[in-house]
Amino acid sequence: MSTTPWHASADLAARYADGSLPESQAWSLEKHLERCGACAARVSAAVRQSPAAGPVLARMREAVLKEAAPMETVLKEAVCAKAARRESREAGPAAAHAAHPPAGGHPLASGHVGGPVAAPLLTPPARSVLRARPWARFLLRALWAAGPAFRGAWLPAVWLVALGALALSQGAGADASRPLLLALAPVVPVAGVALSYGAHADPLHEIAAATPCGGLRLMLTRTAAVLAVSVPLLTLTGVLLPASGTPGAAAWLLPGLTLTLASLALAGWVGCRAATALTGGGWLCAVLVPSWASGGAALTELTQQLDRCLAGPRAQGAWGAAAVLCAALLAARRSAYDHMEKP
Repeated sequence: MSTTPWHASADLAARYADGSLPESQAWSLEKHLERCGACAARVSAAVRQSPAAGPVLARMREAVLKEAAPMETVLKEAVCAKAARRESREAGPAAAHAAHPPAGGHPLASGHVGGPVAAPLLTPPARSVLRARPWARFLLRALWAAGPAFRGAWLPAVWLVALGALALSQGAGADASRPLLLALAPVVPVAGVALSYGAHADPLHEIAAATPCGGLRLMLTRTAAVLAVSVPLLTLTGVLLPASGTPGAAAWLLPGLTLTLASLALAGWVGCRAATALTGGGWLCAVLVPSWASGGAALTELTQQLDRCLAGPRAQGAWGAAAVLCAALLAARRSAYDHMEKP
């Protein structure tokens, strides 16, 4: 793959502005504009000069600036006042006396010329930090992309599963705590994926899905955030529970990863929520239905079913092969996620 830098030509910018550029090239250009200021300026000028979009953008810009002007003035005054107070505290009473001379006095009498010192920064502190540290900008973008995975009903549900299993292990159902955890744990990341992607989870989903970073990349980012929370928490919970003849506390990890990848691969055809419902529901039916049908020996049947599904190199090898297959399918159909769940 070539690593030679490229830039948008005037013809490419003009075709993007009038809408005649093919969609694949338009997405490539939009991704390039995120990191190239010169090309962004060239494309912006072409869009402003476009007969169709230029007047509309000009009116929108004028309206936005008109609305933002009073707020910008207030923010600048607040920043200046805060900086002046901070400098007064650092310099001591002398600086405070200079910034606020006594009534009837003159600023020159206290050795201060020109009134209070202006704030050294007229932009919000967060913006200056992002400009000075590229890693902070990357971290902020990653947190924004993964944000919906950390809010909503899913995160409390993870804690509820973990704490419920621990509470059950301290009561009469100590022997059932780890089997129930192992039965539910593979479904928890799948549910997290369903609740972290889509218009129902993100108020800015329409905007995010329309960007070059949307689609599969955004879904994988939020999936990684879901796994980063659920995997250590549920595994540690399993370690703290009594074994009672069930598979190990980490036996659910590979099945959970496989079900998550299967949900992502299937989402390219049926959508995210339908795919997670199929995979998660299929797992629960395969594990829990036989134990419920067994009558009084439900716990014994559940433990045996978990042994068949999770324990041993043969079962784990099958889950690993399925995970590789789902990942390959996901990579092969990555372009199908560019238009998934868009308005």
